[in-house]
Amino acid sequence: MPDLVGKETGPLGFGMMGLSTRVPKVPLEQSIATMKAALDAGCNFWNAGEFYGPPDYNSMHILAAYFDKHPGDADKIVLSVKGCFDISTFLADATPAGIKRSLDNCFALLGGRKSIDIFECARVDPNVPVEESMQFLDEEYVKKGLIKGIALSEVSAQSIQRAAKVTKIVAVEVEVSLWATHVLENGVAATCGELGIPIIAYSPVGSGILTGQIRSLDDLDPHDGRRFYPKFQHDTFPINLQLVDALKSLANKKQCTPAQLAIAWVMSLSSRPGMPLFVPIPGATTEARVRENAQLHQLTAEELNEIGTILKKFEVVGRRYPESIAIDT
Repeated sequence: MPDLVGKETGPLGFGMMGLSTRVPKVPLEQSIATMKAALDAGCNFWNAGEFYGPPDYNSMHILAAYFDKHPGDADKIVLSVKGCFDISTFLADATPAGIKRSLDNCFALLGGRKSIDIFECARVDPNVPVEESMQFLDEEYVKKGLIKGIALSEVSAQSIQRAAKVTKIVAVEVEVSLWATHVLENGVAATCGELGIPIIAYSPVGSGILTGQIRSLDDLDPHDGRRFYPKFQHDTFPINLQLVDALKSLANKKQCTPAQLAIAWVMSLSSRPGMPLFVPIPGATTEARVRENAQLHQLTAEELNEIGTILKKFEVVGRRYPESIAIDT
């Protein structure tokens, strides 16, 4: 079991983004029930975002409502929050002033119902040395007991190394899935392994594509944000669906769902030589999906080899994000 900030968490976490960004909107009571199901399933590491949704309805609002209903659960949850990012402009602000504004807002919205265990600047600010952001968080928030730890999000191996020289980095959050394997090739996973930093793997089921239930772009609401992503375009989606179909066939043979297979593969990365601990944080908007994700499966060496063969055969096409969203490389 991972121990991120002095509290044991389950091997699987819970990503909250969809609860406040999904189209059509997820009813608040449904969100609360889904979160309760996640906790009951042992997924007590929750990943939230100040910018997950509009300013008047983001993760902080949902968390406040949850802890109003279940105040006794606050101490059971390890809460990680991302901030310092303007979703309207896709620009990071990791200046000391930007960090303070973001955390002040998060604290105000939570209203003392739950502490923030881990805080992350959602992106590296290209205009601010990462050392400056880390030092400010360490001195003004960790050492003063306002948060328990600092994580990084969507960072390069070099930025991880630089940040780790300034303060303890408790985790690195980055996309990892069967159609996003870049951390295995760009030095991020190796660097985390060397430094003993767990990887929080978001979108382990590929923004829903690896569930096998999205067969056409018409399956997505016209206003669904995934329609803006390069992998979900008319010239890329049919190609990427070939990988999904191959993996679905293997899942059927293993008698698990495609989502469970995808999550199992991410978890299997922890056992590779030199790799860090991988903690998948699949999102869900229903209790049934949470329970499905939480049924963990182990992959045999033969199954891992078969997946490796599939990955070599089917190359995913399209960037992970639109060009307007800068990624630290």
